[in-house]
This record gives sequence, structure tokens and C-alpha cells, in this order.
Amino acid sequence: MRIRISTLFAVAILASLSVGLTWAALPVQDTLSVNYFVNAHTSNGTSDVTSAPDGTVQLTNPGTSGVTVWADIYVFYPDEEMSECCSCSLTPDDLRTLSINGDLTSNPLTSTPLTSGIIKIVSSSSSDPRTIKPVPSVRAWGTHILNTGVTETEFQAATLGNAEIGSLQAGCSAIVLEGSGHGICSCGSGS
Repeated sequence: MRIRISTLFAVAILASLSVGLTWAALPVQDTLSVNYFVNAHTSNGTSDVTSAPDGTVQLTNPGTSGVTVWADIYVFYPDEEMSECCSCSLTPDDLRTLSINGDLTSNPLTSTPLTSGIIKIVSSSSSDPRTIKPVPSVRAWGTHILNTGVTETEFQAATLGNAEIGSLQAGCSAIVLEGSGHGICSCGSGS
């Protein structure tokens, strides 16, 4: 009987440890969203000197957590190089509108303006995009300025793992360290 109890106790301890390790290794769901933008800072293709319409990103906090969350935003050139990063607060039921041309691509780390690229948004409890603390549940939509017209799509959910967290934090930290104010996006209009 003594062997059986100690064996059961050892199995219970190992099981609880493996459950704890499994939970720690699991990515936090509902925290990373991805979308693209095109035709930023471009003309409308006519002899007219007016520019193509500006794309937008709409952000909201559905209030499911009952607290303020931050949209940690990372903007990338098509060649995977991070150009800008910032963090925008969202109170429950808040709606924030960001301009692609004015808020997300107007202050690139390098002098090369972005005309297309990728936007990643992490729902976080941290107001610093260099220190991601994933929590659900920022929602985002983006408009796309296409030759055939303007469309709007919801940002797509992606898995946020430790490697991606490390990469986003390191890229944004380098921008803040080296950019002398360049590479920091702004949060548009809203609360």
C-alpha cells in the first residue's frame, strides 16, 4: 500500500507540473491581429495632383475584460523591416481611428516612405510596445486603397508566441534607441 500511495503521489506531482508547463508554453489567444496596406502616400493615377484617398485603421476594445487595454502597433515595410511602433490606449467600448498616411507611416525610422506594408497589432496590458503583456481583446479593421476602389477588412487573428513577442519587442526597442524620435507612430483620434 505504501508503494502505491507514493507512486500515485509522484504521478500527481508530475501531472500537475506538466499541466503548469503546458499552460506556460501555450500562446495567449485573441491577442495578435495582422493586416496589410497598399497605395499609401501615392497619387490617384491621373494628371490631377491630388493624392489617392488615405487608408484607415479602426480599433476598438469590446470591453470584455472591463479594463483599459493597449493596442501595441508595429508597422513593417514589405521586406519585413519594422518601420514604426507605438501603443494606443483603448478604454472599454472605445473607438479609435488611425490614418495610414498620417499616423502609421508618416514618421518612418528611415527616410524611405512606406507605400505598402504590414500592420501587426498586439492586445496588451502594457502601454509600452517594447514590453508586451498579452491580454485579449482589441478588435481592428483596415481600409485598403485599391485600383478598383476602397475596401475594408477585419484584421486577421494570428498566433502570438514567444518568438514573435521577442521579435516585436526587440524591433521596437531598436527603433526607440536608434530613431531619435523617428519610427514612433501616433494614435489618431478617439479617447
